[in-house]
Amino acid sequence: MDWMMGIGGLVVFASAFVAAGAVRKSMKMKQEVDLFADQVEEAIEQILSGKEWKETTEVTEDTLWGKCGEKFWQLYRVWNRKEADALLEKRQMKALISDISHQTKTPLANMKLYQEFLQEEALSEKGKEFLNCLEEQTGKLEFLLQSMIKMSRLETGIIQIQKERENLYQTLTAAVSQIVPAAAQKEIELYVECEENMMLDYDKKWTEEAIFNVLDNAVKYTSAGGKICVTVIRQEIFTKISVQDNGKGIRLERQAEIFTRFYREPEVHVQNGVGIGLYLTRRILELQNGYIEVHSEIGKGSEFCLYLRSEERR
Repeated sequence: MDWMMGIGGLVVFASAFVAAGAVRKSMKMKQEVDLFADQVEEAIEQILSGKEWKETTEVTEDTLWGKCGEKFWQLYRVWNRKEADALLEKRQMKALISDISHQTKTPLANMKLYQEFLQEEALSEKGKEFLNCLEEQTGKLEFLLQSMIKMSRLETGIIQIQKERENLYQTLTAAVSQIVPAAAQKEIELYVECEENMMLDYDKKWTEEAIFNVLDNAVKYTSAGGKICVTVIRQEIFTKISVQDNGKGIRLERQAEIFTRFYREPEVHVQNGVGIGLYLTRRILELQNGYIEVHSEIGKGSEFCLYLRSEERR
């Protein structure tokens, strides 16, 4: 019996020893994991912040960090190189766009000046017809170049959205006033409903551009004698600017495509434009944490809804 009790004691002692060892091992592993988590968090923070990161921790292969710390260091160097390349590319693009803008202004201005001189000359009927065509094509060229420059500046981040507290009614009025002559020429009725003191945080210049692009499309693709209604509704999170027309409408399968670059509906190639107006509008709204959607039915017109964030200031 005594020897059995002795064996039992040894078993208990051995079990306790093993358990204690397991606890120590578990604690050591937990410490390693906690240290590894802190090191990973610090590495990610350094990579994302773009600050200079100097690896000062002694790396040993038998630690968790030792197995992947070098990979983080490589990632940091690759990330920094890509950031530097992107910055250089952006500067080069900025210089290129600026150069294109500068180089095209003078020829276009000269073309317009020569057209004015020709208008004062005695021209034949055929000459007058050619002059009108020249003026039209010059206008198209100027519009195309300006649109391309705007798109490039937005895409490369050269132009930054500057949100300030502005009166949306005034911005809407400025956009509508630009399409009034074209609407009047087609005898299209315009209706606008918006509170006169509706204040929001948004970029006034670019938002006016976004609204104008939608209104311009509505006028282009609404038949003579049609109607366009603009309504602004403040919602809980967004303020909705609705532009509704009774034009030709858009097929359901094409409604997602109309917001892509250079897309133009097959039936409307006779209309002036290059197919980037709605694309610009979408990008402008997205850069302000907003969005655009369309509801349309063939033969019954379209409704474009522009959404801007409308949180109240506290």
